[in-house]
This record gives sequence, structure tokens and C-alpha cells, in this order.
Amino acid sequence: MNSRTEFARIEGFLAWEAEVAAAERDARAFAGQFPWLPAAEREAVEQAYAADRLRYAEEVVDRAVERCRRLAARYRVECRRLCARWAALCLSVTLAAALFAVLPAVLRG
Repeated sequence: MNSRTEFARIEGFLAWEAEVAAAERDARAFAGQFPWLPAAEREAVEQAYAADRLRYAEEVVDRAVERCRRLAARYRVECRRLCARWAALCLSVTLAAALFAVLPAVLRG
């Protein structure tokens, strides 16, 4: 693996860990609004809240990854198309230049 890929993996790991920490923090704050609940029930509320939020975050990430893949595929197709057009243009210019270089000699003949 190259360093870019490794850096992206580390960045992704750190971003996910930050999301987990935020979900746990927000779950504690949410469950803290119900001080009359017994500790075990408050903990269950925290766990359910955090799990639901992380499930949602995972869905968001999955959708973003899929969108990136679709865009990358689309851009690859477009890039190939543009490269083919440029190659055709360069070949045409080269052939025209060669023709103009040879044409005077052929006409003098």
C-alpha cells in the first residue's frame, strides 16, 4: 500500500473513532434527561441511542462511498473519452503537418 492509502485509512479510522465518541457523549447527555430512570435503564437508553446513531452514521458513510464510486466510474469514462478525442486531434494535426511538409516536394516532382 502506498502512503496515500495508508493515510486515508488512518484518517478514516480516526474519523470513525471521533463519531463513536460523539455518539457516546450525546447518548449520555440524552439519557441524562431522564434522571428518574434506574441506572440500568438509563444505560440501556444510552446504548440504544448510540447504536442507532452509529447505524445511521454507517449508512451515511456507505451512501457517500457508493456515490464516490459512481462518480469515479463516470469520471474515468469521461476522461477516456476526452483522451481519445485529444489523441485523434493530435494525430490529425500530425498527419496534416506531415502532408504539408511532403506536399511541396510531391508537387515539384
